[in-house]
Amino acid sequence: MAEPQGRVRVDAWAWAVRLFPTRSAAGAACRAGHVRINGERAKPATQVVPGDEVQIRGAGRERLVVVHRLLVKRVSAEIAQASYLDRSPAPVPRTQVAVAAQRDRGAGRPTKRDRRAIERLRGR
Repeated sequence: MAEPQGRVRVDAWAWAVRLFPTRSAAGAACRAGHVRINGERAKPATQVVPGDEVQIRGAGRERLVVVHRLLVKRVSAEIAQASYLDRSPAPVPRTQVAVAAQRDRGAGRPTKRDRRAIERLRGR
């Protein structure tokens, strides 16, 4: 497999190493400001080089990866994982995740009192 020399677009690289399910999803995340390279906000066409630190927010989780190999084509999971070093913080345990308020079906919209109770439950 021939590796590209020099630089690769961040949206193509993030898709190729399976951080996003599609390249358009990777580009949309970049445009929305969810992707940073070395602490700077990245556009889809921003170039990455080996050694760059890519930070991705999404799906309720923060990912922090360091580029080891440049890829532009999607590859197997084993090769993709070997192409970056994952330095992401551990996910929050399920016991610490806030529980969503449950309402009885057909109970209508929450009242102001219900809304305040829900906000207290969520810690806002």
